[in-house]
Amino acid sequence: MVVPTRAWALERNDRRVDFAAGPAATMFAESGPAGVALHRHPAWKVVLPLGGHVEVAHGAGRTVAAAGLVVPPQLAHTCAVSSGYAAVFLDPWVLLPGPGLTRLDESATRRVLAALHHPGDHGPGAEGDLAAARSELLNLIGAGRPLDPRVAHAVRESTRAGSGAAIASIAADVGLSPPRLRALVHASIGIPLTRLRQWARLRAAVADLPGESVATAAATAGFADQAHLTRTARTLVGRTPASIARSGLRTGVSAGDR
Repeated sequence: MVVPTRAWALERNDRRVDFAAGPAATMFAESGPAGVALHRHPAWKVVLPLGGHVEVAHGAGRTVAAAGLVVPPQLAHTCAVSSGYAAVFLDPWVLLPGPGLTRLDESATRRVLAALHHPGDHGPGAEGDLAAARSELLNLIGAGRPLDPRVAHAVRESTRAGSGAAIASIAADVGLSPPRLRALVHASIGIPLTRLRQWARLRAAVADLPGESVATAAATAGFADQAHLTRTARTLVGRTPASIARSGLRTGVSAGDR
């Protein structure tokens, strides 16, 4: 749950990278082909190629290719896109759970890109409309069930910027024991609060990358050190923060409410 929308754009030569994170969704976009190593993120990931296709490999050599793909939370996979793309990440309770990967045809992919206000071959840009993209995906996939208020409070407190609240303290806030809260969160979301906290901190660190060193971004986001941030990024998104920071030169940064 990243409350203010924060966005940046990086560019070097003919390659552009855009990032935006807000309460509705998180977006990462590149203007050229890309691939990421094996990883498992605690969020829905919707990969939207700008003209090519996306290929996801998971399990024992199973590969799925399509004009667009919806990857469910916690699926260990690699991902490669043959063209520029936008990837939209949604909290794990937002979409209707389904059996594995969901293919999007060209029409559905274009609809979500249009909702992002995609302006052309260079991708949706850091100014992409995350709320509109989320609404379009809810129409396409279906909405998940509303969270139990106790779970919603626990998620909010665990992922709040700068939060270091212990699970015991959060459980006491909602009148539950820590084991009972963990069980309730697992039944509702299927992902531990500690992993959701890592995900929130990773997004916060990436949001700081254009203006800060990786070490400073790690410390500001609440990681123990740069190595901790790097390990978390490899585990959750299949690439390192340094590889993102090297993608280009800063061309524009915006941060604040939208």
